[in-house]
Amino acid sequence: MKISVVGTGYVGLVTGTCFAETGNDVTCVDIDANKVQKLSNGQITIYEPGLEKLFERNLKQGRLHFTTNLEEGIADAQVIFLALPTPPGEDGSADLSYILKVADHLGKIMTDYKVIVDKSTVPVGTAEKVREVIAKNCKTPFDVVSNPEFLREGVAVDDFMKPDRVVIGTDSEEARKIMGELYGPYVRQGNPILYMDEKSAELTKYAANSFLATKITFMNEIAILCEKLGADVDMVRRGMGSDDRIGKRFLFPGIGYGGSCFPKDVQALAKSSQEADYDFRILNAVMDVNEAQKLFLIPKVTAYFNDVKGKHFALWGLAFKPNTDDIREAPALYMIDALTNAGATVSVFDPEAMPNVKSVIGDKVKYAENQYDCLENADALVIATEWSVFRTPDFEKIKSLLKQPAIFDGRNLFEVSRMQELGFHYESVGRTPAKI
Repeated sequence: MKISVVGTGYVGLVTGTCFAETGNDVTCVDIDANKVQKLSNGQITIYEPGLEKLFERNLKQGRLHFTTNLEEGIADAQVIFLALPTPPGEDGSADLSYILKVADHLGKIMTDYKVIVDKSTVPVGTAEKVREVIAKNCKTPFDVVSNPEFLREGVAVDDFMKPDRVVIGTDSEEARKIMGELYGPYVRQGNPILYMDEKSAELTKYAANSFLATKITFMNEIAILCEKLGADVDMVRRGMGSDDRIGKRFLFPGIGYGGSCFPKDVQALAKSSQEADYDFRILNAVMDVNEAQKLFLIPKVTAYFNDVKGKHFALWGLAFKPNTDDIREAPALYMIDALTNAGATVSVFDPEAMPNVKSVIGDKVKYAENQYDCLENADALVIATEWSVFRTPDFEKIKSLLKQPAIFDGRNLFEVSRMQELGFHYESVGRTPAKI
C-alpha cells in the first residue's frame, strides 16, 4: 500500500519504517524542515535499538520518503496515519491542537477516499472530532479509524513487527478490510487483530498504560512497607509474580515511572474521568505516589551524610528507562534538582541520554566520558537507570574511585548480601541496607 505518516517523532518514525519494511511505500511528513533534511539524508533522529538498520535499508531501497509538504505527502496515500504530539495541557487533559490542525488541512486537500488513522494516544471521542473537522471542508468520502500504538521504548521495533495484539476501532467495513490487509503480515503467528468501536479503542490504550502504571506504583508502595516491617521486597515480588493471575512483569520496585507515555496517559485518563463526572481515585493516588517516589533516595542520602551541602555525587543513568535516550519525566532529573538545590554537585553518565539532558539543563552537572570517570572525587554513587552496562561493574574500581564506598541504588541492581561482603554501604528500594 501507499501510506502517509504525519509526524516523525518516536511513534511516527517507528511506524513509518516498520510499514516500509513489509513492502509498503511510505511517505513521512513533518513541519520541521531540519529534521526532514536529516532523515532524507539517512541521519536517524531518535535512538531506538534495531531501528537504524531498518531505516537505512528502506531509505536506500526507495520505500521510505520524507517531506514537509502535507499535500505532496498524502497525494497517493490510501491510509494516512496521524502520529502527532498530544502533550498534557495545564489542566492535565491531552492537547489535541496538533491533530485537529492537520485534520483541518486534510479536509481541504483530499481528493479521493482515504482512511485517516489516529495513531497518537488520544482521549475518547477524538476520532469523532477528527471526522467532524475533516468533513467541514472535504468533498470526498473518507473514514477515521482509531489504531492506538503499544510500543515500548527500547523494544519498539519488535513490538511493531511482532505485536501482542493490534487494536482497530472502526464501524466501516471498507476501513476494516484495508486495515486488516495492512496489518496481516505482522500477525501471521496468530496474535489477534481486535476490531471494536472507536471509543473503546481509544480507551483501551489509556486503560492499558494506566493499569501498568498502577502495578508499578503498587509495588513501590509494597517496597516502602517492606522497609518499615523488615521484609524483603524481592522475596515478596517473587511470591506475587509466581501467581499467573498477577504475572511477573512490572513488579520491580524502583524510583517511579517516567517517559512520554505513562505520566501523561494516567493524567489524561484521570482528567477525562473528571470531565465525565467520575472521580478515578486509584489514578489520583498513583500520580501522587509516583511523584513522591522519584525522590525516594534523597532522604536516604541526606540521612547518611547528615547534610549534602558541599558533597559531590556520581549519578549513573539519566534516561527514564534503559535502551532509550528519552528523558521525559525521568526520575534522574528530579534527583539532580534536589541534590543541587541542597548545595551538592553532581557528575553524570548515561550511554545515550547525555546530549538530551545537556540541551535541557546545560552545565548544571558535569558530563563524564564513561561510568568510571563519573566516580572521580564523588562522595557516593547514585543509580537511577538500570542500563545493562551498570549491572556487573568493577566493584573494586568503584571502591577505589569513591571517597567512601557508598551506593544508593534506585533500581535494585545488586544483591544486598554481595554488597555487604564487598564492604559497601548500600541502600536500595524495599530491602534492608548493607552497612559498614
